[in-house]
Amino acid sequence: MPKTSRRQSLAYHFDFRQLWIGDALSQVGAQLTLLALPLYAVTQLNASELQMGYLTAAQTIAFLVVGLPAGAWIDRMVKRKVLIWADLVRAVALGTVVVTALSGHGNMAILYGASLVISVATVFFDVAHLSYVPGLVGIKNISEGNTKLQATYAIAAVAVPAIGGMLLRVIMAPVLIAVNVVTYLLSIVFLRRIKQEEVLPPKDSHLPLVPAIAEGLRFIATTPLLNRLVFSTGAATLFSTMGWSMLMLYVIKTLRLSETDVGVVLSASAIGGIIGAVFARKISLYVGEGRIIAISAAATPVLFVGIPLAAFLATRGVNPMIPLIISGFLSQITSTLFNVAQVSFRQRLCPPHLLGRINASFRFIVWGGMPFAGLIGGWVAHQFGLVTMLWLVIAGELAAALPLVFSKFITMRELPGAGSIETVEV
Repeated sequence: MPKTSRRQSLAYHFDFRQLWIGDALSQVGAQLTLLALPLYAVTQLNASELQMGYLTAAQTIAFLVVGLPAGAWIDRMVKRKVLIWADLVRAVALGTVVVTALSGHGNMAILYGASLVISVATVFFDVAHLSYVPGLVGIKNISEGNTKLQATYAIAAVAVPAIGGMLLRVIMAPVLIAVNVVTYLLSIVFLRRIKQEEVLPPKDSHLPLVPAIAEGLRFIATTPLLNRLVFSTGAATLFSTMGWSMLMLYVIKTLRLSETDVGVVLSASAIGGIIGAVFARKISLYVGEGRIIAISAAATPVLFVGIPLAAFLATRGVNPMIPLIISGFLSQITSTLFNVAQVSFRQRLCPPHLLGRINASFRFIVWGGMPFAGLIGGWVAHQFGLVTMLWLVIAGELAAALPLVFSKFITMRELPGAGSIETVEV
């Protein structure tokens, strides 16, 4: 049984607090890298649309290649150790980027290689992270735990881009990436402080790798609502990755905004993320736990229209920052609501001994297309322009939401747990 506190809030749960602080440190550094890495590629290495597509592919290919076996392996491993090793590997890979950049030997090939290594470590970290929370805090506290972690992400996202955007005016992007190295190392310190010992299944209960992977995929394929959620989220992620892989190029080259402007826009988006995370539980209960998944999935691409519209409005004398900020703010609220709701649903639904495999299978299906999306986005932007590509992204994401809108999700106030999901008709 997970250790519980006399107080209700997980903020007083010692082990969760160590995970929470460690995650917060990683998120601060990761947000700096999210801003600095593409800017470094665009502004100092003069990356093209196709090269940015290749960079996105390198950053995401691991979800396709090792995503499935990672889940089966993690179900047999001590998840805290997986998190620690993943942080260490990412720190070393990013350190390589910093050293080569500051010594004047940075190039896109090094960026591709480091991104590939980081993506492999991130697969293991993310799957282990999701699979670790339920055992650490207990099934009843999953929603609160996810909400706190999502709020931490959103808070880091609001403060860091604004500060990072201003710092990029006076320091180089590699220096910001170096901060990420430090935060990964500090994250390890807090992860090592977690006291709870994980109880692993007996070794003789482990299936061989291929049947173990198949068991996770079979659960997703045969579970009502979950299979529909996976399909819809996977399609939406394919299109959204096309957009995000080219967004930095669009903002800097098409709209001709500065690094500081980029930080302001990202901060506005992150404020929406904070609101979505802080009020996720209350909004979910008010709207309905199932209904919020369908509504937020459909609303996000609609609210994203200000991004490509900014280019047109700029020709009419409108400051492009206005539609960018409004769209980023509103779409991030709905995106965060969707993420908190669907992750909590999956964790509540899945049997504990399958959680690693199911999380890995979910990410394999949902994120496996991301490297192709980066390449496709780069090709479409190169052939037809960045604005056309962004409109295509919106249309694709909206179509991807339809399987959720036209399902039982839209009428459900309470989502079922593992014991009742089989009775639900989609």
